[in-house]
Amino acid sequence: MLVLGSARTRIQLCGRLVIELDGRRVEDALPGRQGRLLFGYLAAERLRASRRETLIELLWPGKAPDSCAASLRPLISRLRQILGDALTGRSELRLVLPSGARVDIDRAALYLHDAESAVSLHRWEDAWMPAQIGWSITSREFLAGCDGDWVQERRRRLEVDHLRALQCIAAAGLHLGHGELPDAERAARSLIELAPYRESGYRLLMQALEIQGEVAEALLVYDRLRRVLREELGLAPGQEVQEIAERLLSLR
Repeated sequence: MLVLGSARTRIQLCGRLVIELDGRRVEDALPGRQGRLLFGYLAAERLRASRRETLIELLWPGKAPDSCAASLRPLISRLRQILGDALTGRSELRLVLPSGARVDIDRAALYLHDAESAVSLHRWEDAWMPAQIGWSITSREFLAGCDGDWVQERRRRLEVDHLRALQCIAAAGLHLGHGELPDAERAARSLIELAPYRESGYRLLMQALEIQGEVAEALLVYDRLRRVLREELGLAPGQEVQEIAERLLSLR
């Protein structure tokens, strides 16, 4: 039986699937796409047990559970061979990892929490690296090659986390200045492209450009926001962004 050690147990669900159990890579032993999807679900939802009916709906959506039960059994049997004692239960299954195991989506959530907490306290240096790590993890596709309602929902959640990371990078880089300003500008531009109605991206980009002396370009960013809000929503920019625009105009 495989007994996992925390120091060398690592799971990566975003980007290339990686399953390292006590230092041994086993992802290639999974039985095809369904095996990857089943493992990904059990890893991501491991804080609670999963009923077999739930797993059948995950793998064969819309089909009667009774007709798929026989197909689920060999998949679970193969996972038990790969995962050993880490896969517990019979009618309800749960993946149990040691406390020190590293799972990328959990690490992203923790790092983003730390980054946002540091930003709220204006501790810009403390925010910088956690935000970068959160951004790196959430930049990669969750369970690449898999699909379904649950996968899409998880990807949407990670997209929101990605926006959170970009916002932290832009805010921290803006205040750190110097060598971090280019990253702050890139993060703010990405934030605008991915969330064009989120005013904070425009505000951060305007501020980054102002620091670099690019007043005219900063005003163009404001004009873009103004047109987007007016044409799409019939709204005007918020007061904070308008005050930045007024200050920029006074510099011309």
